[in-house]
Amino acid sequence: MGCAILEMFLRPGNISFGGTASGGMAAWLEGLITRLDDLVWGPWMLALLLGSGCYLMIRMDFFPIRNLRFALRCALGIEGERDADRKRSERSRTGRRDSGTSSGKISSGKISSGKISSGKISSLSSLTTELATTLGIGNIVGVASAMVLGGPGALFWMVVTSVIGMATKLAESMLAVKYRGRNDRGEVAGGPMYTCLNGFPNRRLGKLLGSLFALFAVTASFGMGNMTQSNSIADALWVAFSVPKAKTGLFLTILTVLVVIGGIGVIGKVTQVLVPFMGVFYLCGAFAVILVHWRNVPMAVGGIMTAAFCPQAVSGGIFGSVTVTAFQSLRWGVSRGIFSNEAGLGASGITAAAADTEDYIKQGCISMTGVFLDTVVVCTITGLAFAASGVLGTTDAGGKPLTGTALTLAAFRTALGDWGGSFISVCIALFAFATVIGWAYQGEKAFEFLLGGRTKYNLWYRFAYGLTAFLGCICSLETVWNFSDICNALMAVPNLICVLALSGRACREIRDYPVPGAGRKPGNPR
Repeated sequence: MGCAILEMFLRPGNISFGGTASGGMAAWLEGLITRLDDLVWGPWMLALLLGSGCYLMIRMDFFPIRNLRFALRCALGIEGERDADRKRSERSRTGRRDSGTSSGKISSGKISSGKISSGKISSLSSLTTELATTLGIGNIVGVASAMVLGGPGALFWMVVTSVIGMATKLAESMLAVKYRGRNDRGEVAGGPMYTCLNGFPNRRLGKLLGSLFALFAVTASFGMGNMTQSNSIADALWVAFSVPKAKTGLFLTILTVLVVIGGIGVIGKVTQVLVPFMGVFYLCGAFAVILVHWRNVPMAVGGIMTAAFCPQAVSGGIFGSVTVTAFQSLRWGVSRGIFSNEAGLGASGITAAAADTEDYIKQGCISMTGVFLDTVVVCTITGLAFAASGVLGTTDAGGKPLTGTALTLAAFRTALGDWGGSFISVCIALFAFATVIGWAYQGEKAFEFLLGGRTKYNLWYRFAYGLTAFLGCICSLETVWNFSDICNALMAVPNLICVLALSGRACREIRDYPVPGAGRKPGNPR
């Protein structure tokens, strides 16, 4: 009954806000969002993101690339077990307890300095929860949008952005753990807003930057974390199963509220089961598409590399008509890459700060692996599936190029038939839902910060967050994506200003971090 009323309410002609005037206002608003999107994602933003990542990578002596294997071992828990065995052996030989003062580890639990020695979840749980917010539609729908709006070469820039972004993610995550604090309930709270507050050289300016980040993060949680995800869920279920978007919105709102109302405990339990299973499940389907079109793979790889610098050179063939410029390829590759892995935005630092660890550099390494797994692995496989399947450049019945969910469904149907459409629709729905509930925690912590660490209004945030999912289901895809792009940029600015201001000491600590087998002697962090 409720769905029937909603459908009547939302059916064109059943409600009016002034006829032509309302349509003109909506068109003006969409145009304004588009212009703002073009402004914030202009050359200056690309220079800030890529420049910051390159600067940090050089200052770290390419630590993220040299020690990626170590970071992956830490993420899988292998290195942690070896460290524990080594410490037990050392204690048995010396008869002394570990003092916990080795390089890169927090030895003080003073709240005044923002350094807290314990979080709420394990390091591995922190990574899986972080992946829940990143391993979503950015890896599926985002790749499709990037390769349509920026040409096939956008995939190349997505991968380049992710490699550079590993340095940014390492720095911002380790700082988020190092300078975390607590809310009025004594719960661990961290993220760039606390890094700005507790670590920025000028405390007054740091508080301002932290407040700006928190404000933008709350806004981004409703846009990038919620509306884009719910929009793709509604679109996928409509295309594959003809489920009305109003019904999807109503069901998604109820389900989101039921999960986020339980806080990080319930969110963690849901995402830790959902995300790993669906990740493997999706990759099996993507590999199936690539294997079916294996003869096109060499052409696809070569075309992607060429299109990154000269898009028009690959026009025709499996890529269809390519009319974009090299800058558009760079612009959409970088923006969609950032949307996918969130390197430079700082939001993942909020989740990293919840980890129960004293070793903030090791936790930064674990968070860094999320960028590699998210973009270098999953996005690359997705992009190769699109390119090899030959669906890029195809149009719908109205003559408009397929993009987003529709393009993704078309690619998987070339290999899996009608079942492929249902398969990818379910993947999109589950991945997107995991992102929705994961972002609820990050937005809530930013909301807490704006209220001075007070948690009594968190329940209101959770309900408002759930209701926003309905709006995302019924909005246009282009408007939602543009709004999310704006939120990304606004978050990145205060976060990167703080990271760069603290990069001197942070990079020294990272360079001196004792990585087993790296051949570098540990130094004392200054």
